[in-house]
Amino acid sequence: MTTLSTYDADERDSTVEEEETERGEHVCPDCGGNLTQDGTRGETVCADCGLVVDEDAIDHGPEWRAFDSAERDQKSRVGAPTTKLMHDEGLSTNIGWQNKDANGNSLSSRQREKMQRLRTWNERFRTRDHSERNLKQALGEIDRMGSALGVPESARETAGVVYRRALDEGLLPGRSIEGIATASLYAAIRQTNLPQTIDDMVVVSRVDEQEFTRAYRYINRELALEIGPPDPANYLTKFVSKVDASDELAMQARDLIETGKDENVHSGKSPVGLAAAAIYAAGLLVDEELTQETVSEATDVSTVTIRDRYRELLEASAGGDAVETNAPSGSGASA
Repeated sequence: MTTLSTYDADERDSTVEEEETERGEHVCPDCGGNLTQDGTRGETVCADCGLVVDEDAIDHGPEWRAFDSAERDQKSRVGAPTTKLMHDEGLSTNIGWQNKDANGNSLSSRQREKMQRLRTWNERFRTRDHSERNLKQALGEIDRMGSALGVPESARETAGVVYRRALDEGLLPGRSIEGIATASLYAAIRQTNLPQTIDDMVVVSRVDEQEFTRAYRYINRELALEIGPPDPANYLTKFVSKVDASDELAMQARDLIETGKDENVHSGKSPVGLAAAAIYAAGLLVDEELTQETVSEATDVSTVTIRDRYRELLEASAGGDAVETNAPSGSGASA
């Protein structure tokens, strides 16, 4: 019983000493005021009397500064974030192609041969079977086409997710990797409302339009992708820039498309053709010299389509009344 009491007393004394020590670390030894940490100078200063209690404190944070998220990701040395654009999601090791050491000095011929052998074996280990090799090829195609079209990385990531879903659902047998990859990228473009058209996809794809559109309809149906019809207004900025039109024309074209949508003019019509017709019709309304041939070449829409659609948009804007317009002279300008 006596031993237990002695133990309790010692434990109580130890606790009191720890509490006093902890309080002493946060109290100024000179005036008893509160201490504050100055991270910029690495000092511990009394807030009341200004006494510097401690200096040259160790900063456990990074030695660099970043002012936005992109700069922070660029300077961070904890590794790249995972990405769906790589078959291993970026979790494997990459050996750089530069034949230089940590000091920037060129490697000897013996070391270069050694590094080349390491790169070869590293590539072999990264793809363990044919399915991973096919996935690597497809994601590389998506990244290549997205880069050529100027598609943002977020949309390319979405395309990678769509392709992985198609692979998991067993939709690839009997179809080309390039065709499903192109269809996945176009599905991501449609989901994010980007202004790329089917003709744009055909230019950068390694498959023809028929194979690409057939693959797109197939994965859209099998994966139950919730993709609505494209909005003609999404193409206006791209087309207006190509014809070098004014902001006034762009706003007028957008108003025509919104009015046409309210009057259900867009139902069953090509959104690209409506956008081209809206630009031509807006040029007539704001007195800008735009011929049908000029708009046709910039938008890759036939003059016949422009001629049919622009009248429908003008009639919808006028409340259904017939509209008399004076088309500007020039090749393809006659209505």
